[in-house]
Amino acid sequence: MSDADPPYLRIAGELRERIATGRLRPGDRVPSTRAIMRDWGVALATATKALAVLGNEGLVDAVPRVGTVVAARRLHQQTPQRAARRPARPGARPGGALTVDRIVRCAVETADRDGIAALSMRGIAGRLEVPTMSLYRHVRSKDELVLLMIDATFGEEPYPAVAPTGWRETLAASARLQWASYRRHPWLAQVISLTRPQPLVNLFRIAEWNLTGLVPLGLGQQDLLDIHMTVCIFVRGVAIGLAPELEATEDTGLTGDEWADVDQPLIELLTNGPFPTFREVSGMGNYDLDLDRLFEFGLQRVLDGMEEMVSNR
Repeated sequence: MSDADPPYLRIAGELRERIATGRLRPGDRVPSTRAIMRDWGVALATATKALAVLGNEGLVDAVPRVGTVVAARRLHQQTPQRAARRPARPGARPGGALTVDRIVRCAVETADRDGIAALSMRGIAGRLEVPTMSLYRHVRSKDELVLLMIDATFGEEPYPAVAPTGWRETLAASARLQWASYRRHPWLAQVISLTRPQPLVNLFRIAEWNLTGLVPLGLGQQDLLDIHMTVCIFVRGVAIGLAPELEATEDTGLTGDEWADVDQPLIELLTNGPFPTFREVSGMGNYDLDLDRLFEFGLQRVLDGMEEMVSNR
């Protein structure tokens, strides 16, 4: 690797060498784009292109909710220098022709790995190894790209061909499918608008499913839409905590429980702050702040309240 090479190739070369020498082993996380930006002092597009080079060589894989990890297939006969200098076929583009689907898949992978704040048209172009302006022949803007990402991710989980029996079971199934989408893509809750619904087929599919289960109750429009919106808002409300927790875990290397055990300002506030009741309750044992458990607990309480409302109509 020469000093004359572009920065992204030099970074890719250093990471490739770590993989080749075993310092990074299969399954190990490689530095994220944010870590590369910090440690090498480069821009987001440069960091993204460096990881894209390794991805195109099959050395790393982007794993949702984990990050970029060393792939099971390691460098074999190639030295880092030979791998870096491997020539591409004239006119070849990694991954085939540029399409809307390919752009959206790349954008979703980027947001899954680095968060929605890291998403940019330049960064996507870097990962796809195409000129930035070529993206605009397929997607008019970043805002449009985000809409396509929302529609694609909510379309991953098919709704059953036959709905469950009963409105409560129907809403519960809908809520769990939404939660599964948010779980796979923690950034998703940050870009959904429920007060100004985005005109997307797979979002309106949720409304169609919910309302089809509710209409037989004979409720008025206000009640029907209030129930539908309350369920969607509840699921998104719990899911909004997914992305910050993942980012905090990545930045600190500590889980939420581990962080709470060592964060001195928090410990000081809980120990000496003017909150005797909270201190008494927290001292009863270790509280399990698990979002999956909290989602199920809250969902049942929301449905309990709706069931009481429906029975009194």
